[in-house]
Amino acid sequence: MILKILLVASIIAFVYFILIKKKPTLEKSKKEEIKSSEMVECASCKIYCELDDAILSNAKYYCSKECAKKAS
Repeated sequence: MILKILLVASIIAFVYFILIKKKPTLEKSKKEEIKSSEMVECASCKIYCELDDAILSNAKYYCSKECAKKAS
């Protein structure tokens, strides 16, 4: 009798841990890791853009290729 109870309990535990319990998704962890980027001023038009998106030319940051060409 006790063997049957242990077998049923182990099946329930297996179903819970493998099929029902949700695993953390990557989207949820990405939302928690929102990072701000450093902002730099465009040397030509004076707007601010993220450092990752800026173009470095002649030791100055530009927001686009057009601004970099305009300054040349």
